[in-house]
Amino acid sequence: MNIIIVGAGEVGKHLAQSLSTQLHNITLIDHSETVTSSIYEKLDARVVTGNGTSAMVLAENDVADCELFLALTSHDNTNLAAASIAKSMGASTTIARVHASIERGEWLFNYREHFSIDHLFSTERLAAVELAKFIRNPEGMVIEEIARGRIELQQVVVSSECKLLNQEIATLDLPSGVRIATIYRNKGNIIAGGSDHLEADDLVTLFGESAQISNVLPLLNPEVLINQEHNIVIFGGGEYALALAEMLENSPSKVRIVEKSEAECKRLSKQLQDTVIINGDATTLQQLREEQVGDADFFIAVSPDDEDNVMTCLQAKSLGTAYCLTLIHRPDIANAVLRNRERLGIHAAVSPRLASNRDLLRFVETERFHSVAKLQADVEVIQLLLKEDAFVAGKKVSEIKWPKGGALVGLLRQQLTLVPTGEDELQAGDAVYVIVTPESQKAFVRLLSK
Repeated sequence: MNIIIVGAGEVGKHLAQSLSTQLHNITLIDHSETVTSSIYEKLDARVVTGNGTSAMVLAENDVADCELFLALTSHDNTNLAAASIAKSMGASTTIARVHASIERGEWLFNYREHFSIDHLFSTERLAAVELAKFIRNPEGMVIEEIARGRIELQQVVVSSECKLLNQEIATLDLPSGVRIATIYRNKGNIIAGGSDHLEADDLVTLFGESAQISNVLPLLNPEVLINQEHNIVIFGGGEYALALAEMLENSPSKVRIVEKSEAECKRLSKQLQDTVIINGDATTLQQLREEQVGDADFFIAVSPDDEDNVMTCLQAKSLGTAYCLTLIHRPDIANAVLRNRERLGIHAAVSPRLASNRDLLRFVETERFHSVAKLQADVEVIQLLLKEDAFVAGKKVSEIKWPKGGALVGLLRQQLTLVPTGEDELQAGDAVYVIVTPESQKAFVRLLSK
């Protein structure tokens, strides 16, 4: 692919390094000559010093032939302008990194549509999503968000006590908007149909809204604790803490943020309704004891300082916190913590840079679809955008002859998100999500692309 990246900071540079090893044609643009000269010899890519919002600079770097354009600087205005200009000049797919507040405001204003940008993301929200996964499922069962986080994929092992065993899926009285997509049994994944049934120890993949899935999980495994009230302490304010706390406010958990900046505490208090904000220094053992951190289910360190994050996790663990999670910005520290997390007693370390890479790399795999999630036995969830002349556009789901070995599991239409039924109609511009086996992938891509 021909790929242009604007912004050679940690996110842009790391993505360029990842992509340059995959035989892509990479152009990396940054306004700072100091930055570009320092990485020129380290990347198998074309490194350019220039203004990423300049039409002249973009034209000189063949933006019209660009298949993937990524604006990854730390400035919202630069990224929105660069991606918008690139799209107007012929770039196929454009992506812009934005501040978390921009994503929070999407319910009010459609930035994607206004600037003609295909995808927006914030490193803060992506990192918060990764941390939230460990909170909701600390033992590591797969949880993924698709369709801009509005549809959720969850896996659960079916209990021998499940009352739905050996009944055809079509006869199960599941909540509206939730579907059983796959059944992993005997080292093979079954794309679930109406005539299939559940057996004890099956690993089931569910799709639907989070609240609706929460009602289904206990039906499949009574031991699964859903909407359990957790005692959660977050160390550090800032956008990472805010993004995570906003997600947790929809749960019954009790959340406290400990932040030493009084001004930051006031800002957080204005934006969070059900989170307790404490003005204090959690790097001191005395403060942690005063806040009874040892009784917390989760201690999550998200301050800008990696060393403080690791040390406070170690102190919290020594006081008795069940699970300690940390945000790590520097790659060298992240690697050290990941290698030694069991010995350190840190349950998980999340890197914003790696979380961003994971989100962005799905746009690189192919021109026709994006891989959203990979499951057992090489089954994956893919996303495709229906074009104006798509054969399936204007047809109801029930009217389409779907290939075997896959299923339609999600649909995103502007601000509308749903798990489709047979009566839903596909429209041009829809982002559709299908779960496919390796054998059925080409057939589904062909059907939805032509």
